[in-house]
Amino acid sequence: MEQRTLGRTGRPVSVVGLGTWQLGADWGEVEDKDAVAVLEAAVDAGVTFFDTADVYGDGRSESTIGAFLKDNPGLDVLVGTKMGRRVDQTPENYTLANFRQWIDRSRTNLGVDALDLVQLHCPPTAVYSSDEVYDALDTLVSDGVIRNYGVSVERTDEALEAIARGNTASVQIILNAFRLKPLDDVLPAARAAGVGIIARVPLASGLLSGKYTKDTAFAEDDHRTYNRNGAAFDVGETFSGVDYATGVEAAREFAGLVPDGVTTAQAALAWIIAQQGVSTVIPGARNPEQARTNAAAAGCTDLGAQLNTAVVDIYDRRFRDAVHPRW
Repeated sequence: MEQRTLGRTGRPVSVVGLGTWQLGADWGEVEDKDAVAVLEAAVDAGVTFFDTADVYGDGRSESTIGAFLKDNPGLDVLVGTKMGRRVDQTPENYTLANFRQWIDRSRTNLGVDALDLVQLHCPPTAVYSSDEVYDALDTLVSDGVIRNYGVSVERTDEALEAIARGNTASVQIILNAFRLKPLDDVLPAARAAGVGIIARVPLASGLLSGKYTKDTAFAEDDHRTYNRNGAAFDVGETFSGVDYATGVEAAREFAGLVPDGVTTAQAALAWIIAQQGVSTVIPGARNPEQARTNAAAAGCTDLGAQLNTAVVDIYDRRFRDAVHPRW
């Protein structure tokens, strides 16, 4: 699989990584053996980047990855984790003392002395402009407990603030065919600064798989049920913040543009990979077949020149007015 340098980490990562929120919680139950099978399938398909967080299953996702890597020594996989969502979301909680506690917990879960990449996990907006926060992160790099740091953001202005900081290695942001705003300013700024871009929610919580209908039901413990209106966290994390019924219709339209031999999900992932400045895209997977199919999107390079024009047209007609001003 094609490898791209992940910004200021200097490390190569596969253009299709693996998001592991599903392996922790909030997408319905996944048994331990099934979680390990997903990791195995991803690695076998060429994936070299895992994205996780300390809050996914309250550490379950990290621990699963840690055990997998311990059982498979020598794998060249960069693990990016995230921190900050296990406390009340106030800027005052983003301190060096708290960072040390959170990082120590993640190091234990992952079974490592130093974390490859730590990302602030969509903190309050004020955190992105705090000199004290970046000083604390620099201290942790100097101490040798983290190798690199980045941010995960909800909004493009937050991304631009972090990109302007000299030691930000990467920015994780929602980017997919239903969320185009990062193409305007964030990706060009990241390219100019040498900051990596991790594209998350690439399938709009599954909408861009083309498999859902307006009547599709999700489990009660699936965020696509309980967070559809933003009751638990930012609504932009669920279906990319778009109206579900409109998303189903748009996904059907998108699917009609996909060439033969390529799945709708693969086309959606390949479209993101083709955007200049994207380092890696991190779809999740609930089973090995999904992990293999997602990874195969890296080889779907000939989607036709009309697809990108059509994506912009769908966005302009169906989503721009509702989505563009918010994030």
